[in-house]
Amino acid sequence: MRPRDTERGLAMEADCASLLPGVCAVLAASGRSLPDDTSLEKLLDWFTGLTEAGGSLLQACPCLLEFISAVVLNAATDPGVLSFTLRLSGLMAATEDGYEAMQERTVLDQVFQLQRWREAGLWEDPCLRIGWILGLRSMLQHPKALAFFVQSDFIKPLLRLQTDGSLFVASAANQTLAHILLFFQPPSSLGCNGAGKKEEDDGGTKCASAAYAAAVAAISEYLKESLVPKKSPTLGQSVQTLKLLALLLAAAGPPLCDALLHTMGGSLEELVAAGCSQLTLPLMDVLLAACSSSSGELRVPDQRVGRLLSSMLDVNKPADLLHAAAAFLRGGHRSDVVNTSRAVRILLLPLHVVTGQTLLGANTSGKTRTPTVEHMEDLCDADGRQTSAVEQLKCKTSCISMTCVALTNAPRIALLPSCVLPCAPYSIVTAVLSLLRVCSSVSSPSPPGCSEVSRNVIGSGKVQKCALEALTALHSSPGAKEKTSEVFTVLMQYLDNPDSDATVLHKSYQALVRWTSVSTDLSFVTDQLRLDLAALVRKRACDMRWEVRDSTVEFLGNLAGLRVSAETAEEAASAALLGARCATPLLKEALQDTESYVRASAVSALAESLRRSWQQGAAPGEEEEEIVSRLLEILSQDSEGFPRRAVVRYFTSWFSSSASPSSASLLMRCVRPVLSRGSADLDWEVKVHTLELAELLLDEVFSGHRGYRKVSDVPHPYAVVSEQCSEGAPEGAPSDLAGAVELGVVAALLSGLVDCDRPVGLRACRLLIALRDAACPLSPGAPDATVAVAAVSCELPGRGWGEEIRKALGVKSGEGGARVSVCEALRSLGLDERLDVLTRSSDHVHNSPLSLLQDILTASGAHADTQPGEEVIVDCY
Repeated sequence: MRPRDTERGLAMEADCASLLPGVCAVLAASGRSLPDDTSLEKLLDWFTGLTEAGGSLLQACPCLLEFISAVVLNAATDPGVLSFTLRLSGLMAATEDGYEAMQERTVLDQVFQLQRWREAGLWEDPCLRIGWILGLRSMLQHPKALAFFVQSDFIKPLLRLQTDGSLFVASAANQTLAHILLFFQPPSSLGCNGAGKKEEDDGGTKCASAAYAAAVAAISEYLKESLVPKKSPTLGQSVQTLKLLALLLAAAGPPLCDALLHTMGGSLEELVAAGCSQLTLPLMDVLLAACSSSSGELRVPDQRVGRLLSSMLDVNKPADLLHAAAAFLRGGHRSDVVNTSRAVRILLLPLHVVTGQTLLGANTSGKTRTPTVEHMEDLCDADGRQTSAVEQLKCKTSCISMTCVALTNAPRIALLPSCVLPCAPYSIVTAVLSLLRVCSSVSSPSPPGCSEVSRNVIGSGKVQKCALEALTALHSSPGAKEKTSEVFTVLMQYLDNPDSDATVLHKSYQALVRWTSVSTDLSFVTDQLRLDLAALVRKRACDMRWEVRDSTVEFLGNLAGLRVSAETAEEAASAALLGARCATPLLKEALQDTESYVRASAVSALAESLRRSWQQGAAPGEEEEEIVSRLLEILSQDSEGFPRRAVVRYFTSWFSSSASPSSASLLMRCVRPVLSRGSADLDWEVKVHTLELAELLLDEVFSGHRGYRKVSDVPHPYAVVSEQCSEGAPEGAPSDLAGAVELGVVAALLSGLVDCDRPVGLRACRLLIALRDAACPLSPGAPDATVAVAAVSCELPGRGWGEEIRKALGVKSGEGGARVSVCEALRSLGLDERLDVLTRSSDHVHNSPLSLLQDILTASGAHADTQPGEEVIVDCY
C-alpha cells in the first residue's frame, strides 16, 4: 500500500473510533430495525476484517463490551440487532484473550443462554436462531470455547436446529457441527505426530480432549438416531443427516472417521435395506466419502462400507440403481475393479436394450447373445431376483430419463481400462450412433424384444441432445476414429432433417467439428459428401430461425479455425470438407443478416477463415478488400453493439496474426478509421476493444525502446508506481511518436482517458503512461532526440474529448481546436494521479467504515422524527 493510502487509512480508523460509541448507543436503544437493513451486515464485515488483520476488537473498540451487555438485557431490542450482537459476541470471543475478558463479565452466559431467549419469546424468530449459531461458530476457534460449548450443553439444541424449518438455519447448524468435529480433531488425526508441539498446559489439554470426546459422542449418537427416525413420516431429517455425515467423512482423520462409521454403521445398513429413492444419492455420497477417506491412509477400509456399496449397486429399482452407479463412477474409485465393472454394466444397460447393440459382453461360451429380455434380466440379476428394468424402460418418461443418464456417463466409461469394460470402446460409439438413428426414425433396432422400448425415444429432443453431447465427447475414445465415416453420415442426416430443432442442429455442428479435428484418414470424404455438406450448410444459412443461421455461421468459423490451429491431418480434413470457396460467400451474405448475433458471428468467422493468409503474409485480393470495406460500414453504421465489437476484434486479430503488420498496406490503411470510429462509439466494450488495438500498435512501435513496458506486464497498480526515466529520449522516438499520432493512436488514448466509462479510462490511462515513459522521459540535458520528440504535436478537436483535454491542460483554442505537444500533454495530465483514482472502485468514498457509521447515525436521527409511512433514504453503498 502506498504511504498516502496508509495515512488515509489511519485517519479513517481514528475517525471511526470516535464515532463508534455513538453508533453503539443508537443500536442499543433501537426498538426497531434501521432503515438500511444491510448496515449491520456491513458493520460486522468491518469488525471481521479488523479481527482477521490481527487486531483486537476489545482494545480497538472497548465500547463494544458495554454495548453487548446493554443489548442482551433489553427484551425490546429489534431481532436484527440481537442477531448482530450474538454474532459480534462470537467474533470477540474467537481469541482466548477476548474469551476470558468476556467471561470475566459473564457476558457469554447472557448472550448464548437459550432459556432467556425462549422466555422472551424471541427464539421463534429465525433471525435470532441463525445469529446464535453463527456466533457460536465464530467463537469456536480455541479449546476454551469448546469447553464452554460442551459444559453449557449447547450440543443438543444445535443438533435440533439441524432440521430447522428455515433452510438457512439448518444449513448453518450443519456447517457448525462439522466445524466442531473437524476443527478440534487431535493433531495425530490429521497425520501429524505432534512431537514438536510443547504442551504448556497439560490440564487444559486434557480438558479440551474431554470436551471434544464428549462432543463426538453426543453428535455421533444423535446422528445415529436421526438417520432412521422412528416418528417422522418424512425423510427430510435423514437427508440432512446424510449430508452432514458426508461432509464429515470427506474431511475427517482416521480416528474420527472410524468412530463415526462404527457408531452409524447399523443405521446406514438399515437405510440401504429400506431402498428409499430419495436417499440413493445422499447415501452414495456418504459411502463414497468413507471410501475416499480410507484410500488416503495406510489402513484397511471398513469392510462394512464395501458391503453397503455393493448393496447400493444391487438394488431392485432400476432408476435408483442407475443413479447409484453414476455416482460411483463420478467418485473415481477405479481401484475397486469389481464395483467399477458392475457400475459400467448397469449404466450401459439402457443403451444395450434401446439400441439392440451388444454392449454387455459375451456369455460363458464366449459367443455373443442377442440382448433379449431374458438375457438382460440374467445380466442384471446375479442373485436370481426378478428385475423390473425392462418394464420401467417401457414407460416413456422413465426410458428417456434412464437413457440420458446412460448417455451422460458413456464418454467416461469409454475411457476406462479394458479390464472393467464388457465391450470395446468403439462399440459404445456404435450404440450412440444407433440411438441417434432411432431417435430420428431413420432406422429401427434389428434385434427382437427391443422395439417396445425403443419407440419411447423416437423424436425425443432431450435424448437427441444428450446423445449428440456424448458423441462429441467420444471423439477421443480408443478406436473411435474407425467410426468417423459413420459419424459423419449420421450427423449429416441430422443436419438435413427438417424436424431437428435449433439446439439439436447446434450440437450436430459441434460434433462435426470435433470429429473433424481427429480425422486422419480422409478416404471417406468423397466428392458427393462434400457437395451434400455444402448444400446442407447453404440451406441452413437461409433458415427461418436466426439461432440456426447463427450456428451455421459459427460452424463455418470453427471449421476454418481447424485449418489455422493445425498443419497436418486436421487442416486437410477441414479443407476437404468445406473450402473457402463455399464458406466465404455464405459469410459475406451473413454480414447482411437481420439479426445482430448472426452478423457478429459472421465477422468472427471471417476472421478465422482469413487468419491463415494473414499469418503467411499473403497479399489481400479484391474479395478481402470488399470485406474490409463492408466491415468499416458496420463499425460506423450498425445499430447494434455486437457486430461493432466483432469488427474491432477482427482488426485486432488481423494485426496480431499478421507476419508483418506494418507491411500489410490494407491493414495499416484501416487502422486510423477503426481507431477513430471505435473510440467515438457509444458502446463501452467497443471502446475497450479499440484500445486493445491501440495497445498492439504501441507494442509494435515501442517494444524495443528503453523504458517501454507492456501494459499486460504491469502488476497490480498498488504494487508499482510509474517512474519516468531520467535519461533522454531514445533514437527513433520522434518518428515513432509521430507515427502513433498519424495513425490516430494518441487521439484514441486521449479520448479514452476522459471517457465516462471507468474500464475505458483505466486502460487508456495505463497505455498513456507506458507511452509517456517510453517516448517522453524527463531529461536534464537536451539531446537532439529529446528536442525532436518534444516538437511532435497532435490536434485536439474543438468539442467532445478535445475540449475536456484542453481544460485539463489549461489550453485556450480558437474555433478549429488546438495543437499541443504530445509530451507536454502527457506530462501535464497528472496520469499517475488519475491512475490512482481510476484503480479504486467507483464508490471508494462511500464504501468505507466511516461512511457506514455516519449513515447509521444520520439515519437514526431522521428515523426518530419520521412519521409512519414516510421513507428514510440512506447512503447504501
